[in-house]
Amino acid sequence: MRIAVLGGGPAGLYFAALAKQLDPGHEITVWERNAPDDTFGFGVVFSDETLGGIEHADTAVYQAMEREFARWDDIDVHHGGAITTSGGHGFAAMSRKRLLGILQERCAELGVDVRFRTPAPDVGTLTGAYDLVVAADGVNSPTRARFAETFRPSVETRRCRYIWLGTDLVFDAFKFHILDTPHGVMQVHGYPYSRNASTFILELHEDVWQRAFGEVAATGLAPGESDEKSIELIRQLCAGVLGDHQVFANNSKWTEFGTVRCASWRRGNVVLLGDAAHTAHFSIGSGTKLAMEDALALVACLHEQPGVDEALAAYETERRPVVTSTQRAAQASLEWFENVTQYTHQDPPQFAFNIVTRSRRVTYDNLRLRDPGFVGELDSWFASTLGTEVRPPMFQPFKLGQLELANRVVVSPMDMYSARDGVPTDFHLVHLGGKALGGAGLVMTEMVCVSATGRITPGCGGLYTQEQEQAWARVADFVHEHSPARIGVQLGHSGRKGSTKLMWDGIDEPLTEGNWPVVGPSALPYAAANQTPRELSVAELSELRREFALSAQAAGRAGFDLLELHCAHGYLLSSFLSPLTNRRTDAYGGSLENRLRFPLEVFDDVRAAWPADRPMTVRISATDWHDGGVDADEAVEIARAFARHGADGIDVSTGQVVSEEKPLYGRSYQTPYADRIRNEIGREYGIAVLAVGAISSYDDVNSLILAGRADLCALGRTHLYDPQWTLHAAADQGYVMPWPRPYAAGSRKPQGGRSDGPKPRLELLRSGDPGTAHARWRPGSDR
Repeated sequence: MRIAVLGGGPAGLYFAALAKQLDPGHEITVWERNAPDDTFGFGVVFSDETLGGIEHADTAVYQAMEREFARWDDIDVHHGGAITTSGGHGFAAMSRKRLLGILQERCAELGVDVRFRTPAPDVGTLTGAYDLVVAADGVNSPTRARFAETFRPSVETRRCRYIWLGTDLVFDAFKFHILDTPHGVMQVHGYPYSRNASTFILELHEDVWQRAFGEVAATGLAPGESDEKSIELIRQLCAGVLGDHQVFANNSKWTEFGTVRCASWRRGNVVLLGDAAHTAHFSIGSGTKLAMEDALALVACLHEQPGVDEALAAYETERRPVVTSTQRAAQASLEWFENVTQYTHQDPPQFAFNIVTRSRRVTYDNLRLRDPGFVGELDSWFASTLGTEVRPPMFQPFKLGQLELANRVVVSPMDMYSARDGVPTDFHLVHLGGKALGGAGLVMTEMVCVSATGRITPGCGGLYTQEQEQAWARVADFVHEHSPARIGVQLGHSGRKGSTKLMWDGIDEPLTEGNWPVVGPSALPYAAANQTPRELSVAELSELRREFALSAQAAGRAGFDLLELHCAHGYLLSSFLSPLTNRRTDAYGGSLENRLRFPLEVFDDVRAAWPADRPMTVRISATDWHDGGVDADEAVEIARAFARHGADGIDVSTGQVVSEEKPLYGRSYQTPYADRIRNEIGREYGIAVLAVGAISSYDDVNSLILAGRADLCALGRTHLYDPQWTLHAAADQGYVMPWPRPYAAGSRKPQGGRSDGPKPRLELLRSGDPGTAHARWRPGSDR
């Protein structure tokens, strides 16, 4: 093959070296506009996984890299006058300049034609002259821009600026310094990359940057030129970190990180590699790692597939999920640092755990394996703040208002579509009773509707008749009699999403017969197939408030311990909050204050009708996952409004408000919204925050609770999979919690399978003379 490589960075050079090794007959040309000894940046960091792939693919490159590595295990977090250390992380870093030198030497050894100081020919010409064009031309890729209609790139910039420097201070660990300066909070990311130098990155929020550097920072710098005035100020601001050591520059200027994403990475025989295709925030050390992994995968696919088209398709199929996962983790890390002031109030141990687990890739259990002493100290610290014994964080008790909960696990509200005329059946008794027996601290009902026309489906439960009240009381009584769990009721009205089929018959699809009229703040249907709701009059709003209050009184009589008002997922109260669904021009529409008016009126009426000694929470959708809808900033204000009106907790969900939403799914994907609300609103008003959304393991729960991102964790599908999930989580962690007496015999995990011990591996051989007996090893023998 004739292969053109655009860009002589790690991605392009490593790809060229690997491809040439696999087939010396390949004609490979690399164009690099810079000189061979030109490089920007300082150190690059690798994971053990990436290094394993490099070692397997090209031992010569790996051995040359290994001789240069600076290795360390610890992360030191400098915050609040303390240094907290977490060990066992296994980092390897080296000079970016040396890495490029190694790859350049390897390409020269193998006969790759690398043309330095030479701009690449027109990519359109190359596509006809070469079998394959590999565009490894960096974050500002001209190739990506040239074929933007195919690659469909997006670049997301956020609200922090950073500057990349070096220092002659050789750090002995990965260092995070949280600096409380007169201008605001700044953070230093530092790590060693050689025997005599470290990377030193200063990052700060845009607002802090404006106050500190807005009048100092240079503009219009030439390529390769550094911002010396800013660097001199950095030396002063970071004197406590640097001491007598210096920082030095290499094309160092203020930058806003841009996350590059592309809908496609290939066009004909052109393929994007490394930063040209994707970027991930430097705080998880991923840029060079991803680039070299891309090169490994692309070469392997070219070797395995019959042609270029098949190889490029296989490459993208293989790499895209990995890159997406990494970008998700990097985004979480980026946003954590962007909002670092949310956490600076935390005690040093909790802050250190928070920063180490910020990307959600490192977790409580993962750290317990890496550094059990660190996690043990955290558990002790957490218990000391509560005045309790040491136990896994999820099993620490919690007080929600005046309601005592035995642990931090909540069975999330889940519609069961099994009621008859709004009356819960034996199914609900078994479903909710079983979950209570399973060990959760709090069990929530499905959304219980305040009227027949407020139901979502004909199978949804209600609390607007005496028969319904009595049936729910039977469920609540069972939970109280047979378990230590508490039970809460979620009250709501379907609004424009009502009169639809049971979930398994077609979720959100309108009924084919037996429809009832639906209502909303505005005459906007949920989807084209759904009914257009009637816009509610002010008089009708008053009647709806009365229905909510009556249902709340019934819930109190039925014996529920907690009431949650459902203001999420596009149901009636949620649709008043979102500007996408509320187009009213009266006092109930327009500004956020007006959109909040009716939900707050309902909240006040329900709070007055609900027993004063029992807590009340509110579930909100913290984002509509759609432009122009509720976003994280508005969600904070919505939570603040309910807190001011006396809510004891905010249950933070997202989406399901408009059918055109584009959610970003992933493990614990909704928890950053709960995190922000807890750390901005929870402390201010003393309210609890419940996290929900793809929380699927006890490791997730422990991580969220210990980091202070939530007070309680609500899990739904997890409890459908295993109704005794909480009991099993305790057993798996070696924590002894009370089991229901009839279940006590099962409190230890059953023995799994038969175990006969190791099979014999020796066979005695005899020649007939007892003195000549000897043993022979029989590899693979069963005897």
